[in-house]
Amino acid sequence: MAGGQGSRLRPLTSNQPKPMLPIVGQPMMQHILGLLRRHEFTDVVATVQFLASIIRNYFGDGSDLGVSLNYATEEEPLGTAGSVRHAAHFLDDTFLVISGDTLTDIDLTSVLAYHRERQSAVTVVVKRVEDPLEFGIVIADEDGRIDRFLEKPGWGEVFSDTINTGIYVIEPEVLAHVPTGGAFDFAADLFPLLLGKGLPMFAYRTDAYWTDVGTLETYLQAHRDILDGKVEVEMQGFELGDGVRLGLGAEVDPDAQVAGPAYIGENSRVEAGSTVREYTVLGSNVVVKTGAFLHRAIVHDNAYIGPGSSLRGCVVGKNTDVKRNARLEEGVVVADECYVGDGAVINPQVKVYPFKTVDAGALVTQSIIWESHGARSLFGQHGVAGLVNIDVTPEMAMRLALAFGSTLPKSAVVTASRDVTRTARFVKRAMVAGFNAAGVGCHDLELVPPAVARHYARSARAIAGVCVRTAPDDPASVQIQFFDGRGVDIDPATQRKVERTFYRDDFRRAFHHEIGEITFPARGREYYTRGLWDAVDLEAIRESAPKLVVDYAYGAGNLTAPAALGRIGADVLSMNAVLDEDRVVMDEAETARHLETVAGLVRASGADVGVVMDATAERVRLVDDRGRVLDPVKGLLAYASLVSRTIEAPRIAVPVTTPRALAEIAATSGGEIIWTRVAPSALMAAADEDKVVFAADAAGGAIFPEFLAAFDAVMSVAKLLELLAHAEVPLSEVVDALPPVHLVELDVPMPWEAKGTVMRRLLERQQGGEVDVTDGVKVYRGRDWALVLPDPVEPVVRVWAEADSLDAAGLLAGEFAALVDELRD
Repeated sequence: MAGGQGSRLRPLTSNQPKPMLPIVGQPMMQHILGLLRRHEFTDVVATVQFLASIIRNYFGDGSDLGVSLNYATEEEPLGTAGSVRHAAHFLDDTFLVISGDTLTDIDLTSVLAYHRERQSAVTVVVKRVEDPLEFGIVIADEDGRIDRFLEKPGWGEVFSDTINTGIYVIEPEVLAHVPTGGAFDFAADLFPLLLGKGLPMFAYRTDAYWTDVGTLETYLQAHRDILDGKVEVEMQGFELGDGVRLGLGAEVDPDAQVAGPAYIGENSRVEAGSTVREYTVLGSNVVVKTGAFLHRAIVHDNAYIGPGSSLRGCVVGKNTDVKRNARLEEGVVVADECYVGDGAVINPQVKVYPFKTVDAGALVTQSIIWESHGARSLFGQHGVAGLVNIDVTPEMAMRLALAFGSTLPKSAVVTASRDVTRTARFVKRAMVAGFNAAGVGCHDLELVPPAVARHYARSARAIAGVCVRTAPDDPASVQIQFFDGRGVDIDPATQRKVERTFYRDDFRRAFHHEIGEITFPARGREYYTRGLWDAVDLEAIRESAPKLVVDYAYGAGNLTAPAALGRIGADVLSMNAVLDEDRVVMDEAETARHLETVAGLVRASGADVGVVMDATAERVRLVDDRGRVLDPVKGLLAYASLVSRTIEAPRIAVPVTTPRALAEIAATSGGEIIWTRVAPSALMAAADEDKVVFAADAAGGAIFPEFLAAFDAVMSVAKLLELLAHAEVPLSEVVDALPPVHLVELDVPMPWEAKGTVMRRLLERQQGGEVDVTDGVKVYRGRDWALVLPDPVEPVVRVWAEADSLDAAGLLAGEFAALVDELRD
């Protein structure tokens, strides 16, 4: 498989296919061909697409390497299985599939023998890794028979640390199940299809070396592992003492200092007074001049390293000149055919794309033309979040909007909104500029609750949008939430598309006549309030004449709620109905004080309901008519109870962390609970499905998808009044009838590299028991349950447990927390 572009390795792969990227002087694909030859796989087919001629011209018919090499060229991407199906005319016997851009010394002879011994249709080589998040997970029984595939899961779906290496042994008749035309992948499409048909598929577990050379970090690590002897590959030349290997014709002056392990390629020259330290690799025809210092540097063919220059933990492409006294710091990549002038300094992590020039004496703090920060997760549970002007800068926000805008059609329209803070304002403005630069128009609603912007998109006035807000628990952090034309957070597939565009800097930059426009719609809030009035039973609410106490918490809710609630006939006592950016972020203690104040006013005024909204008018905390503050779980149960009292057989969507009482409540009217993943985007997606009438989490967020499949505090209040009017009961009576809940949550500190191992071992321990893997691993013991879920942002595994008493729930949570801690070792 040699068709990969290696986008995460750009700019090294900007002008060459990933399999041709050199490792210790040879293309990655050459190391794989050497491995195949050693195990007597000499009839080889290479599937090629991106810059295929470079591969063909280099390897030819393979005779120089002792193999017979043919090529199958894809005119368009066909997926992994599709590309092999395209080469089916070469494959008339049992065959091996292996990537040309990995590094491994797996015993392929043993893999083939295992395949034949099991009489398997497909054998998948699997390996345990510390961080399985970027790979496909394979779950197999003790005999090796495969039960399930899971492609690139989130942390909540990581049930194992055993991953698919992309090495397969396959019987040729299997290819008959691969359709022609269109993309079709092995793990995502073909293998689940074969499992469904009952074909025998086995996993060959290996402890041999294997790595997917997909990022700069893994590229550097692969060189270190070779030099440390962790993987067996063929290296040219001969070895001196201290692990220094010299290629044919290489010259090292006796007055140069060279410390191994290191590799100096053919015809390269290290001059007197220079220093080449550990884990440095020089390609062929490299010149290192007097006084140069290299440590953990990878230098490709025909490069020139000038006198007094310093290279640390960086990569220099072929035919690149690094002149006198230049400095390349950690993580720097200077691609092919570049020029770095005298005394130039390139700061850590900067990327310089091919054919670029760095002027003498320049201080380069950002990538030239384009940059790449390597692979990391851009999106979290609350969109893109980070510290203001540290993680989320104006430059980053503009590039993020460029990335999102580049995934949309030209001349499309998005909507943008923000909260009351200056932080959100400047980030949103930077993003509007990014949208316009990508050729996307922006309807800027400015300061409105997110629900208004989401409704604006849902009503087809825009095809997507963004909300920018200060984090509810940290005034120094900002959250950026993207949503689609339904008003729902963009799905994981779209998030990955935006991430790829962002990290590859593959932006669409509009021409001058294509620049997007910015407009400021005058009636955005009016559209929202009219839509809300149409979505509730105004007559029933007015007849009940409800009295409310509403605390707007100095946030955006006071821009829409007074008009909306006034029109439906509610008598509202408003509190804190002003915008104040210094008071919109409230900690738990401040929230509790607001709730107690509202509770006192409810008792004094005889109000039916008390409400405290959050700063963006997305979530609510409730106080009943007797002045009792409802915790978020009890508030969720109260909503669910009212829905079940007034709607026949409702479908209610809630995260897997919510209590079992919800199912009991729904069952009273023949309803059904749809359990979802914990992420708000998953809950919104479920709410948007047909026939879901209500969705909510246990943090005050409620969704009524007939109006908007997203959190909306104003709609939550209006709908609560409607439900109470239809049920003809006070909220206190609903609360009194709620079943008890005994739910405990614990955090277990966990290194990132141990999370996958812990989840695999935990799932193995539960074999034969009742387990739900919607998100994390949820184990049932009769009515009781415990949920173990890795946190996607922090080095923590969270444990929830519910039982018939608080003590029993605490014991169950403690048991699983101890088990998680034990499984880490």
